[in-house]
Amino acid sequence: MKKLWVAAAVALAVVSSHAREQERAGEFSSRVQLVEVYATVTDARGDLVSGLEQDDFEVLEDDQPQQVSTFAAGEFPLTVALGVDRSWSMAGDRLRLAKRAAQSFLGELKPTDRSMIVAISSEADVIAPLSTDRFTQARAVDALDPWSTTALHDAIIATLDRLEPETGRQALIVFSDGADRYSKATAADVIARARRSNALIYPIALGRERPALLAELATVTGGRSFLLRDVKELEKTLATIARELRYQYLLGYTPSEPIEHGVREWRSIRVTLKNAKPGARVRARDGYTTE
Repeated sequence: MKKLWVAAAVALAVVSSHAREQERAGEFSSRVQLVEVYATVTDARGDLVSGLEQDDFEVLEDDQPQQVSTFAAGEFPLTVALGVDRSWSMAGDRLRLAKRAAQSFLGELKPTDRSMIVAISSEADVIAPLSTDRFTQARAVDALDPWSTTALHDAIIATLDRLEPETGRQALIVFSDGADRYSKATAADVIARARRSNALIYPIALGRERPALLAELATVTGGRSFLLRDVKELEKTLATIARELRYQYLLGYTPSEPIEHGVREWRSIRVTLKNAKPGARVRARDGYTTE
């Protein structure tokens, strides 16, 4: 039996309701929170695993087992932002191949998926807003020219801000060939913003080294990071991400420990497979912050 490599890609959605009860100590308000977990399961070769059921999964919050109340398998509506590095260091074949890869990725999306294109340089320019219009998005990518430096930190935060109002499954895919240049935001700022986001982040580093920030962004959001030494591998990598986003499991639960309204705290999340085979591994969003 092949070893399973489990990728639990976790996105959080909050549904609030206020209940008022009369007790001896007086009145209080409570908030009910539904945590939605999108899980991708792959084997040791990276092939997607289908056919799993609700009882195959276990979700723990702060090391306490949670009762999964919602489960679905298959394809879910997706809102995705694609960040394309168009800085001067990408001039020539790098940008040409990156543009071709981005257009191929758009072609992998379902007709109902919403996508947006962000050009990353010293600014994060939305060159194609959220829509299902792949033709217009592909033309916007084709028109990209190299420009300025790479303010990667600021671009990631700005893109997550633009995704924030969206509901359902969200993803941010960003590729860059260099380290951050001249951002106002620090790496710590980016991680803090990612923890407050619902988006799965898939960072792709082009070059010899992968900045530690990119690997950490994938870990805290439940995404996946890549290091490509050859930009020619980008098209294949984006196709891999597109396939992963198409086949996921949705698990939802209401935390067994009630959330106190107005109290900000960190809660860890861990998703595992019950009766997992030896060598099975799990990657998942590591938690969320209550509001």
